[in-house]
Amino acid sequence: MKEKVEKVINSIRPILQADGGDLELVGVDEKTGTVQVSLRGRCGCCPASQMTLKAVVESKIKQEVPEVKTVERV
Repeated sequence: MKEKVEKVINSIRPILQADGGDLELVGVDEKTGTVQVSLRGRCGCCPASQMTLKAVVESKIKQEVPEVKTVERV
C-alpha cells in the first residue's frame, strides 16, 4: 500500500510545488488505513492548507488507493 500512496503523492507533488509548497509521506498504517503526510514550504503555513489536504491530497489518494481511510497532517 505504501508504494501506491507514494505514486499518488508523486503525481500530486508538481501541483503543490508550482505554488511553492511540497508534500512528504511520513507514514502509512495499513491496519487502520491511515496515511500521514507533512506539508512543506508555502503549504506548511498557508491558511488554506487544511482544505488542500482534504480536497486535493486526501481525495486523490483515497480515489487511487481505496484501502486508505484517512489522511492526517503531522
